[in-house]
Amino acid sequence: MQYLRPKLVKRVSPEQTDITWNDGHFSSYPSWYLRENCMCAACVEEFTGIRKIAHGSIPASLERVSIEPVGNYALHFKWSDGHESGIYDFDYLRKLCPCSECLPGGLDEPPETVKPPGSFEV
Repeated sequence: MQYLRPKLVKRVSPEQTDITWNDGHFSSYPSWYLRENCMCAACVEEFTGIRKIAHGSIPASLERVSIEPVGNYALHFKWSDGHESGIYDFDYLRKLCPCSECLPGGLDEPPETVKPPGSFEV
């Protein structure tokens, strides 16, 4: 069985990262989607596995600041909201693929901006 890894990682824009995989599959990831699915200890409760980041809480305007390889198994992203502790291993990134083949229902786009916790309109 072939080890799954990116053949090409393309920074299309600060809001989009494309990956062509070594098996020929193509994935296009919005930055907000990757950030919302971060699996670091700050984003997922360590003992229960419950996500601390609510769906829709990351704005569509979030930008990727940088991307770096981690050994031969993962990618590390830094985000415009200051978050930078997540490591996305290749198997997890592939499972997150939002293409119509991998995620038939598609993505639920978040709002362009998100109000800070505790704020409201009157």
